[in-house]
Amino acid sequence: MEASVHSLLSLLTFLFVFVIGLLIAVAVILFLIDINQSKSAIRRNYPVIGRFRYLFEHMGEFFRQYFFAMDREEMPFNRAQRSWVYRAAKGVATEIAFGSTRAGNTVGDHHFMNSVFAVLEQEKNTETTIAFGPYCDRPYVAKSFFNISGMSYGALSKPAVQALSRGAAKAGCWINTGEGGVSPFHLEGGGDVVAQIGTAKYGVRDEKGELSEEKLIGLAQKPQIKMFEIKLSQGAKPGKGGILPAEKVSEEIAAIRGINKGEASISPNRHPEIQSTLDLLKLINRVRQVTGIPVGIKLVVGDPAWLNELCEEILKLGIESAPDFITVDSADGGTGAAPQPLMDFVGMRLKESLPLLVDTLKKYQLKDRVKVVASGKLVNPGLVARALATGADAVVSARGFMFSLGCIQAMQCNKNTCPTGITTHDKRLQKGLNVADKAARVANYHKKIVHDVEMIAHSCGVPQATELQRHHVRLVTEDGKSKSLAELYP
Repeated sequence: MEASVHSLLSLLTFLFVFVIGLLIAVAVILFLIDINQSKSAIRRNYPVIGRFRYLFEHMGEFFRQYFFAMDREEMPFNRAQRSWVYRAAKGVATEIAFGSTRAGNTVGDHHFMNSVFAVLEQEKNTETTIAFGPYCDRPYVAKSFFNISGMSYGALSKPAVQALSRGAAKAGCWINTGEGGVSPFHLEGGGDVVAQIGTAKYGVRDEKGELSEEKLIGLAQKPQIKMFEIKLSQGAKPGKGGILPAEKVSEEIAAIRGINKGEASISPNRHPEIQSTLDLLKLINRVRQVTGIPVGIKLVVGDPAWLNELCEEILKLGIESAPDFITVDSADGGTGAAPQPLMDFVGMRLKESLPLLVDTLKKYQLKDRVKVVASGKLVNPGLVARALATGADAVVSARGFMFSLGCIQAMQCNKNTCPTGITTHDKRLQKGLNVADKAARVANYHKKIVHDVEMIAHSCGVPQATELQRHHVRLVTEDGKSKSLAELYP
């Protein structure tokens, strides 16, 4: 017995000495490498220990949201916002206790004005429909004011798109395909689909990369395809096309998009054939005449004067020439990979561009003709309700629905290493995403958003969310007092 114990102790001692020796050897090698390299001043001046700086810098991304940041501090979405979506998606209680953690006194913060005569339960009206395309052969009547924004198969994984598609069908909302084209997974849920036409015409391009009327007709014949959306720009990268890294371009994705497998998918920064506002309206009408269904545009507002030009050109041609809807995106980022200067500095934010667009359409008496769809970080009921009160007819969200799938804001969307399986094509990581469970969460999230936005509307004294008006909202101004949104944007 004593001999066995002695042998075990000797073995452990040997292993300990071996490991210590190995660590010292590795440290010496790293020391020699660091002190002789010239690329990093930190590593040259502080050999070995300087390497920890890069480790901590990388790990800080993940530690901040768990240990250091307060509930309302993080960007682009704080913990309070994400937690609300997680609870809503799981179908658990979203009530809080002991008061709000939202400061509410920052310039631009909004507050809804409750009515003394709130709408009673028996008086409320939850029947909401939005009609698109009055001059189309096949107009579309949307059943919900809250829908899924454009997210491409390729940028998102197969199980993520499947869950969104099935969840959209359960919820009764539409799903936008994003510029990557209509995939079988967008269609498999059986719900309404808005097919986006990006600058590279993925999914509707011919061998030359130009718009194919034959493929447009083929898509329009699918009963699930309800509208086309011509994307001019998006919040993540106004002025630059979509970016899909080569490692994400599988054989299947290449076939759907009409490109080569294993090559980076880089879209042009605009539609080459659109040289003017008139060209844009001609393309809208071409797609509408060929397909017979509503056609709209998606853009980040830049020069406000262009909106006037657009409306004037529409009136010259006749109101039937107008886009059936305009999706206005906020220039503060999005789900896609993008250069930081474009994401940080280019384009107009939704808080400013949405009232500008609505008011310009009203000035030219086109608001009834052109529906307005708001997009951009609208993941919680208060933000959705504000967009509706400002004048949006409908709201779309991408990242809200990504959170409902389980996104943890790991900021790995463009690296094919998403730990939740949502934006990666790594089969091992995708295994964690159960399609049936996540589809139910998508539907739960949608249901809760609609319920809580309607709750805000009823508190303001109107029977349904789409009846919210600007006078129902007040914004905090620089002197600390609030002013009605109707007063600020009459």
